[in-house]
Amino acid sequence: MSDGRNIKNIALVGFMGTGKSTVGRQLAADLQFRFIDTDELIEEQAGMKISEIFTTAGEPMFRQLEGRLVDELADWENTVISTGGGLIVHPGNLEKLKRHALVVCLWAGPQAIYQRTAHQTHRPLLQGPEPLKRIEELLALREPFYRQADLLVSTELRSVRELATNIAHQFRLAGNNLSDL
Repeated sequence: MSDGRNIKNIALVGFMGTGKSTVGRQLAADLQFRFIDTDELIEEQAGMKISEIFTTAGEPMFRQLEGRLVDELADWENTVISTGGGLIVHPGNLEKLKRHALVVCLWAGPQAIYQRTAHQTHRPLLQGPEPLKRIEELLALREPFYRQADLLVSTELRSVRELATNIAHQFRLAGNNLSDL
């Protein structure tokens, strides 16, 4: 393993509303792995909701907390990690995840994301005017980072079961073919 990878986890990355938590829970159950959501862990560690962190300390503090958590995850194994939508945009986070995880980007188009998130009040980045436009802007900015994942999977027109089965298969293959990633 000259590339320094020891794939023992699966990290689901992608924009909010692409199904990381839903697919991740099913995937973890299928593989008999632990499931964690980085946003939930950050809320637990900080003692406040993500929206409160954004309001009181700002996005830079939230991103700093994410970075610390990514460092901690290197010691975990047999875990499906659902990341926040902007986690891999921050320098170093993607590389750190790739050392121990198969990084899978769940993808959906802006309209599908908007339909999935339109009535959710816990999304601080979408609370302003014109949320669809904001989704399009953020998705365009983040797409180059998402494309660096090991696997890119569309979540449109696929069942959660189908997505979890596909990702589990790719994870098993990755364990046997680390040099191909």
